[in-house]
Amino acid sequence: MTENTNPWSDDAPAEIPANKTTKKSKLVQPEPINARDPDYEYDIDGLMTDFPTAKELERFVFDETGIVLNLKGRANKLKYQVAMDALNGVPIDEKFVGNENPYLDKADMVPVEDLKPIPARDPSLPPKSELQNSFVSPFIPHPDTDFRARGKKVVGVFRKYKNNMISYEILGPLDQVPHGVKIDKYGRERPEIIKWVNPRTGEQLIQREDGTLTQIGRRLRTLMKSMRVNKSTHWDVWIDRDIGGIDNSAASNPWDLS
Repeated sequence: MTENTNPWSDDAPAEIPANKTTKKSKLVQPEPINARDPDYEYDIDGLMTDFPTAKELERFVFDETGIVLNLKGRANKLKYQVAMDALNGVPIDEKFVGNENPYLDKADMVPVEDLKPIPARDPSLPPKSELQNSFVSPFIPHPDTDFRARGKKVVGVFRKYKNNMISYEILGPLDQVPHGVKIDKYGRERPEIIKWVNPRTGEQLIQREDGTLTQIGRRLRTLMKSMRVNKSTHWDVWIDRDIGGIDNSAASNPWDLS
């Protein structure tokens, strides 16, 4: 039986009897780092000899297994242990798995400008639940001067609300354009940076509730009135639609919801 070792218990002995000795706990020695199944093909010593840096080690593991490891900055024995496990087919912790090809050198890559977020929706617009109709046009001239000169277009959506407000929003597309020239370490020319051509606007007001137009609204109305549909224009037929005319059409065809 084990002795009561609680010093606050009345049953605890005042002292250990002289004829009894305490049992010494047996220390569990950690498994040596190379104590592996002898059938395994790779060991620590071989990896440390052949691949002295984390980059070389990551590339070798990638070549042999297709696994991308993230070993930079790890303790020396730990990173070789992880690499050995990966090479020998032993499952490894996800925290050691990377996502970038180890052969890619970021110093040689052309940096890409951060993509700016879409501008906020105009707070003066009514909620989208009050939408009356919308119209998407893929034929709006690109706002970027160079792209417009090459005949590029953007996709825009016009929305008319029940209170007579009209909005527009440019949806895209997004493009990347190289800027500047730099000589890399191989003597080749490359761009200094890749910049985004981002025409997205977020939803913005162009016609107020009283029917007056904003500055960009006047220009967009002129553009859409220049686009003909039968004897009318895109603005009159598809954007600034007469809700009364839609209601009257229900008398002859109640199923047309366009």
